[in-house]
Amino acid sequence: MNKMQVPIENHHFPWDHPRFRSWIAVARACQLMQQSLSRRMTHLDIKPPHLDILVNLYRFDGITQQELARKLLVGRSNMSMLLPQLEKRGLIERRGDARDKRVLRLSLTPTGRTLTEEAMEIQTALIESSHGGTPIEDCVKVAEAMEQIIATLLKEDDLPAGG
Repeated sequence: MNKMQVPIENHHFPWDHPRFRSWIAVARACQLMQQSLSRRMTHLDIKPPHLDILVNLYRFDGITQQELARKLLVGRSNMSMLLPQLEKRGLIERRGDARDKRVLRLSLTPTGRTLTEEAMEIQTALIESSHGGTPIEDCVKVAEAMEQIIATLLKEDDLPAGG
């Protein structure tokens, strides 16, 4: 065995960690929520990454592409792929900034706003059906724990906070 290898008896497997069950549960819940949301929105022809963009534009009309990427914790290349798809469908528009010609501001079109409202109804119904049996206080505790994990990961990875 060379100096870089760790003997198996000294190696700690992820599944041996007391918090592994929580880690797996969060990952699986997230994956299943995304799958369920995708299925429920099939008739709208949008996927969760599209919905993330549309909802953020609904909430923050006129934000820049850079601000949107930061909120969604994605790179500009992801935005470069998704935004043209939404623009081509007539759901969003990019307009130049009045003060800085280098900046493009993003907004929903009327069609995009209507579609986003329909998608948000689906998302809200999914939140209610999946979380409705859980007391609000427990949901708040889970949210606070996840927000703490998010803050830790952002700090460790030196990433900007989303919104």
